[in-house]
Amino acid sequence: MLVHCRTVSLFLCLTQTHTSLDCSWKPTQVQREHANCTRTEPGSNPCPTPQARSCETVDYYGRVLKSTSDLKSNACLTPATPVAPAVRRVLEEVHPEVTRRYYGCGMVVPECLEGCRVLDLGCGAGRDCYMLSQLVGDRGLVTGIDMTEEQLDVARKYVGYHTKKFGYKKPNTEFVQGYIEALQEAGLKGSFYDIIISNCVVNLSPNKKHVLKEAHHVLKDGGELYFSDIYCSHRLPAEIRTHKVLWGECLGGALWWEDLLRLAEEVGFCTPRLVAASTVTVGNKELQSLLRDYKFVSATFRLFKIPRNVSNESCRVIYDGNVTGHEDFLKFDAYHTFRKNEVVTVDGELASILKMSRFAEEFTFQDHAENKTGSCCVMPKVGAGDCRKLP
Repeated sequence: MLVHCRTVSLFLCLTQTHTSLDCSWKPTQVQREHANCTRTEPGSNPCPTPQARSCETVDYYGRVLKSTSDLKSNACLTPATPVAPAVRRVLEEVHPEVTRRYYGCGMVVPECLEGCRVLDLGCGAGRDCYMLSQLVGDRGLVTGIDMTEEQLDVARKYVGYHTKKFGYKKPNTEFVQGYIEALQEAGLKGSFYDIIISNCVVNLSPNKKHVLKEAHHVLKDGGELYFSDIYCSHRLPAEIRTHKVLWGECLGGALWWEDLLRLAEEVGFCTPRLVAASTVTVGNKELQSLLRDYKFVSATFRLFKIPRNVSNESCRVIYDGNVTGHEDFLKFDAYHTFRKNEVVTVDGELASILKMSRFAEEFTFQDHAENKTGSCCVMPKVGAGDCRKLP
């Protein structure tokens, strides 16, 4: 369900809850504690410290969950947008065993992918990687990174299968074990990727700012972080954030949406641009009672890496209609839809994004909007004064 600030409200009126965020965690701490973690039976707490959250996540997604039927709530099954028929056809080409091990809260399929280098944060068994493998083509590259050996074993098992099925001479997918908070330590190059995707994974990180910082580092200038995740109407209290099952079900680690805006700005991204959102229903009475009145949404945002010194001047743009699957119009986010050959005025930040990103070749740019002819597409960005209610 697409959410537009003028017609459908997104978030509940927010209270003044201000619990502090723990930003003292370092990637090496997680690696050290995970290496020393003694696994026990599901339901116990083998990792008692907050810094060992990654160890619990590995255990939950590596041992407790064997298929989507093992999930205890609807959070990891709530898409922000319906699956388009063209994407559904591509997904049907993915091996069934890979699909069975998929856990995600959205459908992360950005536009204009041909020939791109794409990184999937928390790729799991590789479903989205193999979907994107078809969309980037044999000139593109898809890298998946995950910290869970059991999931990566499934992903790597089917590299050859998908290479042959897609008709490629050599694989265009690769899988790396590592932490999404430590991409450089995992050997990923800086300023290398055109696009980073993530599907209901950032909420599982104990340090979300570090995830955004590392993503910003490995993206090219003009690159994009396009991701779906679970967000909450308030900052969650400690008893929810430290609950093992709620964390594994993508609820305990849900970020307050205003914190996303703040963290993105601190790291250096442009203002997060909302693509779509839908309400999350928990579907488990026991877990719902623990969550009390907190409300959750599955939302897709896009964050662009644009250098600070780029001039932000409004201008007029014309969409040329050449993006595959979007020939008549391009729905860029919840506030901006560009129709083929229509002259549209955009604000300075969006103008910079279009000019510096992979979308530059898809638009014709005119002088900044002194002449007021054409449609106006200068819409409010997601911010502190906008979109304060859940649907």
